[in-house]
Amino acid sequence: MKATQQLHEMGQSLWLDNITRGLLTSGTLAHYIQEFSVTGLTSNPTIFDHAIKNSHDYDDAISQKLKEGKSGEALFFELAIEDLTRAADLFLPIHKATNGVDGWVSLEVSPKLAYDTKSTIAAARELHARANRPNLFIKIPGTREGLGAIEESIFAGVAVNVTLLFSCAQYVAAAEAYLRGIERRVAKGLNPNVGSVASLFVSRWDVAVADKAPASLKDQLGIAVAKRTYKAYRELIASDRSLRLLNAGARAQRMLWASTGTKDPKSSDILYVKSLAAPYSVNTMPEKTLQALADHGDLGTTMPPDGGDAEQVLARFAKAGINLDALAAQLQREGAESFDKSWDDLLACIAQKSTQLKS
Repeated sequence: MKATQQLHEMGQSLWLDNITRGLLTSGTLAHYIQEFSVTGLTSNPTIFDHAIKNSHDYDDAISQKLKEGKSGEALFFELAIEDLTRAADLFLPIHKATNGVDGWVSLEVSPKLAYDTKSTIAAARELHARANRPNLFIKIPGTREGLGAIEESIFAGVAVNVTLLFSCAQYVAAAEAYLRGIERRVAKGLNPNVGSVASLFVSRWDVAVADKAPASLKDQLGIAVAKRTYKAYRELIASDRSLRLLNAGARAQRMLWASTGTKDPKSSDILYVKSLAAPYSVNTMPEKTLQALADHGDLGTTMPPDGGDAEQVLARFAKAGINLDALAAQLQREGAESFDKSWDDLLACIAQKSTQLKS
């Protein structure tokens, strides 16, 4: 049995952190579903930028949309929705078989809205309506301004993938925003079964402290933060507050591990996959990581629900002079800036392609 299948049967969903038109048309995504137990996928501006820039797969579609008078951001969202609705349809049997727990794809609002609550709410509703798929998440960043957008979107019945979470405190704030949205639906007599995942970015912690922490703590910070967060997650979904909502017909928001590709070539290429194996959670991984797991993965043990040695490891980083709260805020800010830059690069790529195709 492949490690990918073992992970799936252990109770964790494997999602692909990639989307390209080539993956869809070549049958590669269908192959991953069949052979590697992939049950969903995520996307972001960087992924689409690379997909459009590094292939001619989108040229015909861009040419057609230019003839229709589309350009820039509007043109991009049409391309993205075309890809993601096709992917959503591939995952729809899984979505139905799991009664809506799994089989999701994700589309992100413009990163330019990361600190604009009102505009994020409007964009989330519009994209959700345009995609018109029961298994499509709208990605909203878990920034301070994003929290209000998460609550309002959930209340409006828009399924949300909360992105750019880096710490336990950021996760809890996002999870509580989700709960508030569901509680408001229950109070209004609305169906409280609105899907959501909360995405914690893991490997960027270790990149950030690679030249600051002692060698003995190499590649341990992201995993320790994830363990601390997993403990909070397990406690929250077992709390009286959550159980009351489950009794009303709601579904618990799932924990999702993001940024799980190993950045250090000297470390195991499935380091974060093995360390983050946990039931009722999602690991969204790059293609290389997925293939490596299927090829030579050995899962080992699952994450301890009580956080295991997380606090001891985090205390060692604090003793080494790492301010975890400040670093979490920095990573979230840098993550938003990175997506913002990728968005600019993406629109520049589309503009350049448009010029070439017109000529």
